[in-house]
This record gives sequence, C-alpha cells and structure tokens, in this order.
Amino acid sequence: MLKRTLVANRGEIACRILRACREAGIEGVAIHAANDSGTLFTELADIAIQLTGEGLAETYLNQNQILEIAIENGCDSIHPGFGFLSERADFAQAVMDAGLIWVGPSPEAITKMGDKMTARITMKKAGVPVIPGEEVDGGIEEVLAVAPSVGYPLLLKATAGGGGKGMRAVHKEEDLESEAKAAMREALNAFGDDRVYVERLLTGSRHIEIQVLADKYGRTIHLGERECSVQRRHQKVFEESPSVALDAELREAMGEAACAAARAVDYEGAGTVEFLVTPTGDFFFLEMNTRIQVEHPVTEMVTGVDLVREQLRIAGGERMSCGDLNMRGHAIEVRLYAEDPANNFLPAIGQLKRFVAPTGPGVRLDTGVREGDAVTPDYDPMLAKLIVWAPSRNEALQRMGRALDEFVVLGCTTNIRFLRELCDNPDVVDGWTTTDMIERLWPDGWSPEMSGLIADAGLLIATACESTNHGKVRISTGGDMSIASPFSMINRRFP
Repeated sequence: MLKRTLVANRGEIACRILRACREAGIEGVAIHAANDSGTLFTELADIAIQLTGEGLAETYLNQNQILEIAIENGCDSIHPGFGFLSERADFAQAVMDAGLIWVGPSPEAITKMGDKMTARITMKKAGVPVIPGEEVDGGIEEVLAVAPSVGYPLLLKATAGGGGKGMRAVHKEEDLESEAKAAMREALNAFGDDRVYVERLLTGSRHIEIQVLADKYGRTIHLGERECSVQRRHQKVFEESPSVALDAELREAMGEAACAAARAVDYEGAGTVEFLVTPTGDFFFLEMNTRIQVEHPVTEMVTGVDLVREQLRIAGGERMSCGDLNMRGHAIEVRLYAEDPANNFLPAIGQLKRFVAPTGPGVRLDTGVREGDAVTPDYDPMLAKLIVWAPSRNEALQRMGRALDEFVVLGCTTNIRFLRELCDNPDVVDGWTTTDMIERLWPDGWSPEMSGLIADAGLLIATACESTNHGKVRISTGGDMSIASPFSMINRRFP
C-alpha cells in the first residue's frame, strides 16, 4: 500500500491525481513553480513544495530536484500524470533506483513504446497489425529511397515523437525532400532526435484507442474504446465512448490486439493503445501511450472504473479491483482551450474574470483553474475538460450542448462556441468523424459567422441520431444502454 505520493505534474491532472490519493488514504505531495503558487492543485495537496528555478527545464522537468523533494519529504512513490516526465524512461529508472515506486509501467516498456520504430517492430512480432510503411535507420537519404515503395500520400513521423510534432504529410514526390528536412528539424528541436520513418497516410480514417489495465499478477484487460477522431493539428478536442464505428466483433478484435500489445512489453498499470480504423473496418496500430490519457474520463464514465485509483492500486502491489466489464450508456468529453478558433486556433492569454462551470445530472468538469486565475503562455492552453454521460449518444450530445450553453468564461478567448458548434455539426451527429474533419471543414479556422447552426438544433440532433441508431451505423456495447444511471455507475466496482 502506498502511503505518500508525490505528483510530478501540475494543473488539471495534478488535481485529478491528488483527489484520487485522498480517496485512497494516500497523502499527496504537490510540487509547483513560483508562478503556480496558490493555484488549485497546490491547495488540494497535503504538502506543497515550491520548486526553485524558472522555466520548465528548471522546474517541472528537473528530475534531480523532483527526486530530492520526494526523498526529503518521505514519499514512497511518484505519479507523473501525463506530459512532462510521464514517458521518460530515464526518470522512471531514476525513481526506482532511489528506492521509490514509479506509478506507471517499467522503464523498458516506456522505452520500447516511446521509440516509434521500435514499437512498430515489436507490434509486428506480437501479431498486431501496423500501418504499411518502412522503418528507417539512416538519415534523409534513406527516407528519400524508401518513400516510393510506401507510396503517396505518405506520412513522415518522428521516431521519438508525440503530440503531432515531427509529423509531415506528403502528397507528391516533389515535396518529399523539403518536408523530410522540416520534419527532422522539428523532431530534433522537440526531442533531441531527428530520426523519422515513413508510413502510408491513411486518409479518411478514424482515430480509435483502447484503454488497457495490467497488474503484477499476469492479468491484462481492456476497457473498451474511445473515439478521438475530431482533432486539430493532431491534438484531440472531442472524444467519446463508445464509438459508433465499432460493433461487438470489431471491438473485441481491437481489444485483444491492444492486450497483445501490452503483453508484448510486459506492461503494468494503465495504458492506451491507439489505432487508425479505415472506412473498410481494417485497423492498424498507431502507438501506445504508457501513461494516463487526457481523455480517460469518458472510459471511467461508461465503465464505472476509477483509472487513477487503479494505477495507485497496481503500483502498490495490489490486484486490479475490476472484473469483467460492460460499457453502459455514452460519454463525451470536450477540451476547453484558451485559444482563438477564428485565428486558426492559436493560443490566447488573459485573466479569467468569470469562470462559471455547468452542473446538473451526468456532468463532470476536470480542471485546474478557478475564477481570477491568469492564463499565460507558459503552459499548455487547455483550461478544462467537460465530460457528460447519458443513456444514449443522442442524449449525451444534447446534454453536452446544454452544458456548453451554461459554461461562462470571460476575460480570455476560448473555443467554447466552436465546441458548441461541433455538437450540432452533421458529421458529428451522424458519427462520421475522421481525423481530417476540422482541417477539411475549417482549414483556416472557425468563426461564428461561418456557423452552420440552425434554429432548432435539438431537432437536427434527434433526427440525425435516429438515423444513426437505426440506419447505417450501430452501437453495440454488450448491454442495454438505456437503463444505467451515472449516479449508480461512477466509482462502481465490478465483482
């Protein structure tokens, strides 16, 4: 059993972890930079320690300082959250070498899945389908040499990449060299590693990920899928579970592939295996995130499993608490960003003069900000995650629309109105979302003037979802989706 956990993160995810620690009877230690003093996550902690230094490199990415604070304050474990040091195998190893518990998978698993080419090779050996492409050991000359065999359009991807950095789509041969140099330059700046490899660009595909859990006793399970296709610049903005694109057979096939991927690297803890699903129903391994995901709440809402609590339980040497699971109802998450959709979604800054979150049945808000907080360019522009649950997808869309209508944020430009537009967008309502949707519909950004909203948006949702549920797309979750209540599902434990 863990006794005192240091949270090596900030903001929303630090709040999420600290609350899980409190419920589990674990003392939570927060670390914070000077400009995070007095913020919500520091007040939720049992102990809050200010980091010395300025900038990320000297604070939240300073491994030695974080380890020293953990040891000096009697911590027995470190939870990295997502981002920052969460997928740094060297930090995980340093934590373990210091005699502390790393709340996450082994450094070896992080290394194998963090290097995208190594991950591809490992998945091939495990029998998990990968996107057609070529691993590249050399520099740009080899990239230019293998590209013709992959074919166009193709995607250049940084081997050490993540978050869309070091990625370039190439649609014709004459653009290959310049795009390859740009991808390698960006990869070097972001990751200190300029290696890129080549994959076929699967246009019109869906981005669907499978949540897995694995404990130290040889048990590996999946908890269904999350549909994450609505993205801008490879960053997700709208996620849901289950996906309208999966029936029970495809769900089980992808779930077993995800479990096979986890077993191939002796995975322990919570992880996510991401896939691309083509219009024909073929699926291909994309990557594995060896940490908790930003969008994990939608899985929690439809399964009743507290994934962060399970991370703590597994890291402490216990068995996972959940048994066979059924997905119930439908959950949707949108990411509230401080950004200007009309200015091609560029980040915005300001002070949150008003921040009034929606409430009501089936509504959850994960955030690390409060009214009066300053939004600065120092950190990621995500302000909050708004999550809703309802018995059906139709009702979930309606509930999300209502919640966004109630959400008041003044003092900083946000994407709230754009998110509201998504709830009524015909492609979203019909469930025909793809990874290129935002780029296709709003290539230069979105503004209210180009809104496609109609007066009776509720009628549009009801009509389209009726067509979706009874026509070309079916949702199969292995149970009656109309009978579950969020009040009976949240934090529910399955025997």
